[in-house]
Amino acid sequence: MYKPIIHYGIHFLLPLIVALFLFKNQWKKAYVIMILGMLIDLDHLLATPIFSPNRCSINFHPLHSYYAIVLYCLLLIPQKTRLIGLGLTIHILADSVDCLL
Repeated sequence: MYKPIIHYGIHFLLPLIVALFLFKNQWKKAYVIMILGMLIDLDHLLATPIFSPNRCSINFHPLHSYYAIVLYCLLLIPQKTRLIGLGLTIHILADSVDCLL
């Protein structure tokens, strides 16, 4: 019951909080870039069924694999890719909630 609220709260509210607190001068730009991390969900189109409410995405879909997650974490290091890395790691964090609840 609360799983979707937590999942989508992390997807949309956590990037907003990060943008407002860490990127005050350009929070709108930061928020949009982090929200674009949702594009990795395009790999769900490769699954059958495309959506399964009880499926754990982590290491099931190619862009949610452990190898991809390591890459997303590495994107946090250089300043030029930090926002992209934040968006992707927040996305993975949100999806990992499905594996726990």
